[in-house]
Amino acid sequence: MNTIIKKEVPQKTWFVYIILGTDGNYYTGITTDVQRRWQEHCGANGKSLGAKYFRGRKPLQLVYVESQLNRSGATKRECQIKKLSKSHKQELIIQKLNQIAKFPSIKSIR
Repeated sequence: MNTIIKKEVPQKTWFVYIILGTDGNYYTGITTDVQRRWQEHCGANGKSLGAKYFRGRKPLQLVYVESQLNRSGATKRECQIKKLSKSHKQELIIQKLNQIAKFPSIKSIR
């Protein structure tokens, strides 16, 4: 009797992120490693592995990060965000900042 043992592979968390470019526009993407992807967009280590969007433009600041359970969810959310107007993207970013501001600071915990 042949028994197939399936090995469970832990799922990676996927992230949707928004970067503000030096031209004042927003770039939205997905990744499993936000720090690595940011460095790629910035051309760290002399390599330009970032999106074509940043050729001729430069990333200025990572302004939004949202986690998703899987790549499918991240891709769907990326598409939703890309369809938003610039002002709606700004509202989304402000909402996230307001959520973060509600957390107590490290100093106030002590």
